[in-house]
Amino acid sequence: MLTPAQPVLRDIVLVGGGHSHVGVLRYFAMNPLPGVRLTLICRDTHTPYSGMLPGYVAGHYSYDDVHIDLSRLAQFAGARFYRGEVIDIDRDRKLVHCNGRPSVPYDLLSINIGSAPKVDGISGAHEFATPVKPIHGFNRRWLDILDRMDQHSGPLSIGIVGAGAGGVELTLAIQHRLSNEFRARNRSLESLHFHLFDSAKSILPTHNDKVRDTFHRILADRGVHLHLGNAVDRLEKGTLHTADGQTIELNEVLWVTRAGGPAWLKRTGFSLDDDGCILTRDTLQTADDDTVFAAGDIAHVTDHPREKAGVFAVRQAQPLALNLARVARGKSPKPFKPQKQWLALISSGDRFAVGSRGDLAFKGRWVWLWKHWIDKRFMARFSKFPTMRSASTDADTSAALNADDANQAISAMAMRCGGCGAKVSSSSLTRALAKLQPLQREDVIVGLHSPDDAAVLSVPPGKAVVHTVDFFRSFIDDPYVFGRVAANHSLGDVFAMGAEAQSATAIATIPQGLNKKVEDVLFQIMSGAVEVLNDAGCALVGGHTGEAQELALGFAINGLIDPEDVMSKKGLAPGDLLILTKPLGTGTLFAAHQQLKAKGRWIDNALTFMQQSSQQAALCVRRHGARACTDITGFGLVGHLVEMTRPSGVDALLSVSQLPVLDGAVETLAAGIVSSLQQGNLQVESAIANAGDWRADPRYPLLFDPQTAGGLLAGIPENNAEQCLTELKALGYAEACVIGKVIDTGDGSGPIMLSSSL
Repeated sequence: MLTPAQPVLRDIVLVGGGHSHVGVLRYFAMNPLPGVRLTLICRDTHTPYSGMLPGYVAGHYSYDDVHIDLSRLAQFAGARFYRGEVIDIDRDRKLVHCNGRPSVPYDLLSINIGSAPKVDGISGAHEFATPVKPIHGFNRRWLDILDRMDQHSGPLSIGIVGAGAGGVELTLAIQHRLSNEFRARNRSLESLHFHLFDSAKSILPTHNDKVRDTFHRILADRGVHLHLGNAVDRLEKGTLHTADGQTIELNEVLWVTRAGGPAWLKRTGFSLDDDGCILTRDTLQTADDDTVFAAGDIAHVTDHPREKAGVFAVRQAQPLALNLARVARGKSPKPFKPQKQWLALISSGDRFAVGSRGDLAFKGRWVWLWKHWIDKRFMARFSKFPTMRSASTDADTSAALNADDANQAISAMAMRCGGCGAKVSSSSLTRALAKLQPLQREDVIVGLHSPDDAAVLSVPPGKAVVHTVDFFRSFIDDPYVFGRVAANHSLGDVFAMGAEAQSATAIATIPQGLNKKVEDVLFQIMSGAVEVLNDAGCALVGGHTGEAQELALGFAINGLIDPEDVMSKKGLAPGDLLILTKPLGTGTLFAAHQQLKAKGRWIDNALTFMQQSSQQAALCVRRHGARACTDITGFGLVGHLVEMTRPSGVDALLSVSQLPVLDGAVETLAAGIVSSLQQGNLQVESAIANAGDWRADPRYPLLFDPQTAGGLLAGIPENNAEQCLTELKALGYAEACVIGKVIDTGDGSGPIMLSSSL
C-alpha cells in the first residue's frame, strides 16, 4: 500500500470489477509497486462471482457467499475505489469520463466490464426479456423476478433463451428454486413450466456428446421443454414467437445468449470485433493502444479466440497484473496464451454437477462438492486477507522505476519547504480552480476568480452574519465524494441555526506528488464540494491549499439570518418532541472500514446519507415551530443533546429503541469497533441519569458515536411533530423520526433519562 510519503508517479485505472480485475487488485496488494497508484471505477460495490451464481439462484448460497466486496478489496490493495459508471474514454487526453462525477486521468488503463446480450435484432427483447448479463446487476433483476413470481397466481411459465452452459445451468437452478418455493406454499408443481430456446440444434455446443447426453436426460426428467434449431423471432408481453411461427405464452423470459460490448465503446476508437468487444493482442493490450489493456468477456484476444467463460477471465488476472506492472516500470509486456482446453463444472441445480474437459465427462454429487470446495476457496482469496507487506522505502521507489521516473521521484520527494513554501504550486492551483464553476451571488463583490487576497461580501440591511468553520482529514479514498461530504458537514452548522449559506472559504491539504497528480486530486475534491455548495446557494469565494501527509478539507462558512429567526441550542421547552433527521453510526462504520471489517454496501449507504444536505430539513423544522436545533457531529448524540438541555434548563427523555441506525452499525459495535473519538465522547455519560441500566443494550454505544455530516436534532412542539415528520419524509429524509421528549424535572440541570419508549 502506498504511504502518503511516497509520491504518485503512475496512475493505473481499472474500469470494471470483473474477475480479472479482482485478481489484479489482489496481486498489487501482495506486490505493491512504489510510485504506482491503482484506482478502481465500478458501478457496484459488490461484484458477483459467475461460478457461484447458479448456486445462489438455486438457494444454496447467500448473497455474501457469491459476491466479492470491491470496497474492502480495494482498501486491502491500497487502491482508490470510485463508485461510478464509465460512459466514454478520451484516449488523446487519457481521461475516463464518468456519469455524474469528474473525469479520471490515467497513465495506464485496463477494461474488464463484462458484456451484455445482443438483442438489438429481436423485436420486444429489450422490453420483455430480462438479460442475465451484465452479471453486476443480476441480483437486483433476480430479486425482481422472484417478487413477481411470488405475487403470481395460477400457472407459471418461464422461458430461457440460450442453451449454452450458462442457459442450461440457470434453467435448472431456477427450476430447483421455484419448485421448492411452490412446495413451501403448497402450490402444485404441475403449474410450473420451463422452456429452453436456442437457434442451435443442440444444447451445450462447446461440450462433448457425453456431457450433452447427461443434460438432455436431466432436462427431460425435470420436464423442461426444449426448442432447438429455431430462433426467437420477437417478444410481446406474455408471448414469445419463434422463427417457424410457434407462439408460446410465458410469464418471464431470461436472455442468456451470445453477449457483446456496450454502445459507448464504439465512441472510443478502439478496434472492436463483430460483437462490439475490444480486440487485444496476446499481451492483453488493445490492438491500437499500448497504454490500454482489456480482459474478460469484453476482450477478444485476436490470436487466441475463446468462448466467453469466467474461467478465462480468472486466468487472465495474473498475466494482466504482471504486464500492467511491467509497463508501469517502463518494461515490455509478455505474451499470454490461454489454455486450449479447460475444466467446466456444470451444476444441475440440486447439488449435482457434471464435469467436462475436452472429451472427458464425469458426474455425481461428489462433483458438486468438489466444485463447491473450489468456489469457496476462490472466494476466500478476496474476503480473507493475509498480512500485507510493509510499505517500500524511498530507495525502493527509485529502484523500481526507470531513469526518468526516478528523477521525478527524487524531485517530488525532495525536502519540502514549510510556511508559504508548503502551498500547492500556483500553476496547479490555477488550472484546478479554472475548471470549477462556483455559484455567482450578487452580494459577493470580490470572489474566487478575482486576483485579490481576500473576498469581499455585502450584508443586506436587517441581516446578521452566522460564521462557522470545520476541517478534517479524509476517511475515504474517493476525493470527489469526500469533497461532497466535507462541504455538507461544514454547512450543517449554518443550516441548524436557520441561516441561509452565503459564502465558503476552503482550506485543503493535498499529499505531495507530481504537479499533475496534485492538480487532479485538488480538482476532484473541490468539484464535489462546489456541487454541494452551489446546490445550497453558497458561493465559494476563496481558500488556501497546502501540502501535507494526508488529504484533508474544511470550510469557513458565512451565513445570513434575521436575528429574530435564530434557532439556537438553548431554545428547548418542556413538551417538545425531539426529531432526528438522519440515522446514527458513521463513526463505528468508518472505523470498521479502516480495519477491513465493514461491508461495502454499509459504507455506500452511510455515504448516501452523509451526502444528503440538511438544508431542506432545517427549513422544514423551522416552519413547524422548532425552538432549538443543532446538527449531530463529532460529539455524538448525547454530547450535542446536553449542549441543548443544559442551557435550556430542561431535561430529556430519550428512546434508545427508536434511534435510527445505519445498516451495519450495530454489527460493528457488537464486534467492539468504535471511533477513536468514542472514548472522549463517553465523558458526558454522567449526564445520563440511568446509564447503568442501558450499557448492555447493543444500541447504547450509538449515543456517543461521532457523526460526520450527521442529521439535525430539533425540538418541535408536540402538536406539530406528526406533520413535520410527514413533510421530512416527503423531502427525502426517510429515516427521520421522533427519538425523545423534552421534560421538566424542576432542577434545570439538563439530565437525560433513557427509555425503551416515549
